[in-house]
Amino acid sequence: MSKLSHWRPLLAFTPLCIASSLSIAAGQAADTVAPEATIALQDQKLAHAKHFMIATANPVATKIGYEVLKAGGSAADAYIAAQMALGLVEPQSSGLGGGAFAVYYDAQKKQLTTFDARETAPLEATPELFQDSKGQPLKFYDAVVGGRSVGTPGTVKLLGELHERYGKTPWKALLEPAATLAQEGFIVSPRLAGALADSKQSLARYPQTKAYFFNPDGSTKQAGQRLKNTPYSETLLMLATYGADSFYTGQIGKDIVSTVRNVPDNPGVLSEQDITSYKVKERIPVCLPYQNYDICGMGPPSSGALTVGQILGITSHFDLAKMGPKSAKAWQIIGDASRLAFADRGRYIADTDFIPMPQGLLDASYLQARAKLITPGKALPDVAPGKPAWRHPIALADDQAIEFPNTSHISIVDKDGNAISVTTTIEHGFGSTLMSHGFLLNNELTDFSFKSYQDGRPIANRVEPGKRPRSSMSPTIVMKNDKPYLVVGSPGGSQIIGYVAKTLIANLQWGMNIQQAISLPNSLNRFGTFELEKGTAAEDLAKPLETMGYKTTVKDLNSGIQGIEIRNGQLTGGADPRREGLVLGD
Repeated sequence: MSKLSHWRPLLAFTPLCIASSLSIAAGQAADTVAPEATIALQDQKLAHAKHFMIATANPVATKIGYEVLKAGGSAADAYIAAQMALGLVEPQSSGLGGGAFAVYYDAQKKQLTTFDARETAPLEATPELFQDSKGQPLKFYDAVVGGRSVGTPGTVKLLGELHERYGKTPWKALLEPAATLAQEGFIVSPRLAGALADSKQSLARYPQTKAYFFNPDGSTKQAGQRLKNTPYSETLLMLATYGADSFYTGQIGKDIVSTVRNVPDNPGVLSEQDITSYKVKERIPVCLPYQNYDICGMGPPSSGALTVGQILGITSHFDLAKMGPKSAKAWQIIGDASRLAFADRGRYIADTDFIPMPQGLLDASYLQARAKLITPGKALPDVAPGKPAWRHPIALADDQAIEFPNTSHISIVDKDGNAISVTTTIEHGFGSTLMSHGFLLNNELTDFSFKSYQDGRPIANRVEPGKRPRSSMSPTIVMKNDKPYLVVGSPGGSQIIGYVAKTLIANLQWGMNIQQAISLPNSLNRFGTFELEKGTAAEDLAKPLETMGYKTTVKDLNSGIQGIEIRNGQLTGGADPRREGLVLGD
């Protein structure tokens, strides 16, 4: 076991590779291209490199980040350039109007830290923000579309701070590729086209959004069409000239507030003070000792590292390695561990700047006690939150906030051994569907509980002014001998936690390489029903799991895991075949 312990900063690394097929470039001249020229899905081949590597959910973003690394840029530089591109080519998932969590390893200082760029609730927000006049929770889609759901964006502030601390490439040079791409136009990918078609009704609600995403005949943009975004290009050039802070202190921030407050239906309460006072918070990583590794990630307001850590800690009391990935009993144990972890998550985890939380959620004795509740081969009949060590306990009610499976993830290692794992989001697909300056605004406030109290007890994740909503984003760096071993994460709403836990178990327990671990069919259990990935071998688990006492459902489980493994001075990388991801390295 490494000398690292959880709840404190840790004390890191090096790569020709392509793990996806990319058949278009950013600068094609025609307004449309043939279907066969659109970006192909990941071909599931393990990528190899020696010096550096980047994995993102979109080939265009990966290519831009790769060029930064190739020119000697840092992991932070590559993330900045890739994020600017992702906000353009994958606008349904992340962008300048959203937020992010970053786990960063500084090779020179041999130090791991995390950055919280989660959106904040407006200072005018009240616990009743998502309740009607009778105090009843609004329906989700009545809350999400429009200004009410928009929190203060944090992504641009994160980009600026990362560059100030870890950047090597000039700031302007990092923004220019995406600015040029926006001006000249990019090719709409099949995934974006499908998302546009699925969200046609909400996207048509506001003129600016409709003008951008729709054709003159009323159809949404199709795969292979060229889409130009001059306002986005102008925004990036403004930020390139005046710096990241200009987003918050200048006209961009003012216009975001105006858009949110003056939308004719469902206006919000975001103010200029919310924008100008926003801060990124550096926080201590949450780490779980696990075999010879330390699983490290983002703590509250993210529930990611704690809940992933609980799943791994509970399952460590069973011989998953011997059972193997085809064992229904192994998945039963993982599923019940997940249910126990999610019960604690719903009761206890929220923004700890506003509400206290138990200190013992990852204590070895507590996880062992939770493991004893599981009987191999038999589903847990009932699951409830546990009673971890807590110096000043308070009575809390359980949260039932909804999180939708969007978001994006980026994993990067540079030639100096610096590593970054970032999960980035605007929450629901296309966020609030409001646009300003060429980018979409988040609907992150709907990650709060719509209810504030239950049976007289407060809900930890209730809305409060300035508070950051609880998240499931789980950017993770696995450490071995005080150096990064895995850099991994996924989109997927609250399913993120299961996707990341599956990938870690597949690699660390079942000996799969990172691509095999990512591609392994998803089988999740958050709240009692086993979710099995449609069209995969996971469907074969349905009958044995039902015999054990579970309800099962077969469905699409569209993870978007991007991962890099560092072993013996070599880099290998994988991108999720369920999305359009690409790994590049050298």
